[in-house]
Amino acid sequence: MNSTLRNLALSATLIAVPAAGFALAEMMISPAVHGTAAARSPGLGDLSAYTSIVNDTQTIAATGDFAAAEHRITDLETLWDQNASALRQVDRAAWNTVDAAADETFSALRAGLPDQATVDAALSALSTALDAPVPAAATGPVQYVSGIAVTDESGRAIPCEDLIGQLRTAIGSTTPVAAVADLQAKALERCNADDDAHADAFSAQALALLNG
Repeated sequence: MNSTLRNLALSATLIAVPAAGFALAEMMISPAVHGTAAARSPGLGDLSAYTSIVNDTQTIAATGDFAAAEHRITDLETLWDQNASALRQVDRAAWNTVDAAADETFSALRAGLPDQATVDAALSALSTALDAPVPAAATGPVQYVSGIAVTDESGRAIPCEDLIGQLRTAIGSTTPVAAVADLQAKALERCNADDDAHADAFSAQALALLNG
């Protein structure tokens, strides 16, 4: 998700990323309804706060005021990001299901010209995911970059914060070589841009270099 909290948590100063870097990462990635008031999931616990925001957003979006709807759904994004680490630890697969639906909703409302049908469908899917965050079915083998997993069993990119955290731990208090530092900066930039796939690819490459 793209939020102020994520940006602050990841990095304050980032370097520019050449377009060629994105192309390299792309090549290295292996192929691959309103909710109820209670909105409880055995895996993720009480999600009613999120459902309430989605309900509000649906009501606003129905009037065609997409700017106001986007403003309201940002409250969900902020709350979701605040609790992301804890929720992932409780049930990573269920978290991924809701997170994917949330990302689709953000994209629909933040489009240059939001489409009513697309917005309605995205909000309905998010409401359903919050009501019953059933993990997505496996779509294929886990994907790897430089021998390091960059997706889960459902084919969804691993949250970029996870691999960046692993990279920071691996670097520790040492000063990384230029190639590792460059990849780390690219991973941070892509993660801040909500581009988990490329961020994970850069982090994986950096981890592979550190692992020798």
